[in-house]
Amino acid sequence: MVNKAAAHTQKATRNWIAYLCDSLVTSGAMPTWEAATYLTENLFGEKPNPRLLCATNAHEVTSQFLQWLYHPIVEAASRDISLPEGSTVHVFTDISLTGNSAVLVVYVSDDGHPHELLMLDATKAWELVFTNSDDVNLWAEERYRRVKSALTAVMREPVQQPVLAEAS
Repeated sequence: MVNKAAAHTQKATRNWIAYLCDSLVTSGAMPTWEAATYLTENLFGEKPNPRLLCATNAHEVTSQFLQWLYHPIVEAASRDISLPEGSTVHVFTDISLTGNSAVLVVYVSDDGHPHELLMLDATKAWELVFTNSDDVNLWAEERYRRVKSALTAVMREPVQQPVLAEAS
């Protein structure tokens, strides 16, 4: 959970709502007007979010919602770090309709680095409802900084080559 006092001392450096909207449009998920409506209806309003709880396919709707929120943030963080060729960052979700869902951000490399868990965010998706755009921006900025910081640390670690045999 975000410590509100600490969160308000950070300044959001982007308009994350516009960034999320642009991501939905450029990925082909939906047209601009639909993306703006989707984000407005799902990020603001009553808590818990009735669109996630009342859906007949709540699991899929919740998974899609979390992917559409987290993926652009993770993509922005990984773009700001020079990833080695063949490396990627994946967002995985483990959905719970009764408790916290898990959002896992994992660094995957084919250059010898082991897979690294960059962020584990436990959240009740239906409670990701904000009072204003500043709160959305602070929430997104915190996750962006966490992923970017974790990626920076992973890039500093030397590659450990596996030992095939040890001399005795």
